[in-house]
Amino acid sequence: MFDRDLWREIFQSINMNRTRTLLSGFTVTFAILLFAILFGITNGLTNTFDDAFKDDATNSIFIMSGRTTKANKGLQAGRQIQFKNEDYDYIKEEFGEKVQYITARIYKNVNASFQNEKNSYSVRAVHPDHQYLENTEVTIGRYINQLDLNEKTKVVVIGRLVENDLFLKTTALGKYINLNGIQYKVVGVFEDDGGDNEERLIYMPITTAQQIYGNNDYIDQINLTYNPKMGYDQAIAFSSLLTRKLKDRFSVAESDQRAVRVRNLANEAKGINQMTSGLGMIVLVIGFGTLIAGVVGISNIMIFIVKERTKEIGIRKALGASPKSIVSIILMESVLITLIAGFVGLVLGMGILELIGPSLEKFFIKDPKVSLNLVIGATITLIVAGGIAGYLPAKKASRIKPIVALRDD
Repeated sequence: MFDRDLWREIFQSINMNRTRTLLSGFTVTFAILLFAILFGITNGLTNTFDDAFKDDATNSIFIMSGRTTKANKGLQAGRQIQFKNEDYDYIKEEFGEKVQYITARIYKNVNASFQNEKNSYSVRAVHPDHQYLENTEVTIGRYINQLDLNEKTKVVVIGRLVENDLFLKTTALGKYINLNGIQYKVVGVFEDDGGDNEERLIYMPITTAQQIYGNNDYIDQINLTYNPKMGYDQAIAFSSLLTRKLKDRFSVAESDQRAVRVRNLANEAKGINQMTSGLGMIVLVIGFGTLIAGVVGISNIMIFIVKERTKEIGIRKALGASPKSIVSIILMESVLITLIAGFVGLVLGMGILELIGPSLEKFFIKDPKVSLNLVIGATITLIVAGGIAGYLPAKKASRIKPIVALRDD
């Protein structure tokens, strides 16, 4: 039940001892403030790394070709390595269990038009699996499918901004778009988190592009995702094996770094994971060190408060106050101060992160926010610590005989 007299006493005590109240409150406020800022900045760094990879599947491997820089097996340097459909099929069959999704790519630049609207765009000719490698979200219609590849159909899937540029107030789905003089049916419109450049792309079946743009089976690049059950080390070992096999397939020297290039996001993800884990541990140690300092600070202040109020405790006991009531009033005062100070620290910390957040992006810290539950947990820790710190000396003081307490200096 709410005891008005008890709370009046607590607020009177706080008002009469403003200096020590401010000191104990400042200790808690500073601890929570620093805790929130540290974890917010760490989350901001993590957000930056996540944003860098959100355009592609995090388990992606990109296989690119170039010119040889070294002679090998009687073949001269300077050979252009050209991937073909058979190389795509070789990877798919040779490493089937280790591959989740796989696609080839052909790149083309085209002049596109619909009625009186015209613009230039990049075309990517791909396999159906490409949708999952690029994290592409089809919002209207569908993506390229296997039937399109088998029949070499003249269909395309266009980005959201391509539709905005060319189709203005009408929907693109089902309409025909002219690409370099050839009509293609729009079967889907997609969005992509990679930004405007990714949403100004046009996708078509790779077999259609091979027939129209060269009448051959050449491909420019092969992309795949490794089995997500693999760990980082397994994925890195897989890409190393893949590199060796492809170099041997094209008679490329093992030390030649340009003829066949394999980029595995597992290498980058592993490094980033190690760095963020290390940074997280450092911040965790510093954050909890700050909390411990806050606990020690409020504990010392509570011990001092109880010592300072020994005579008051003696008078209360002489007037018939029970030990339980004496302990509760000191504990409630401690908890109230810690709760208010913790809330102030929480608001200040989150406010500072919100204020300086945009300016931190140039330091690769994006959207530095901290979990509300985490900060509340830290505040509760300080409240419990403050309660324990106040309980022990208050319990001891409540057992002192009134005559002894009144003599205390």
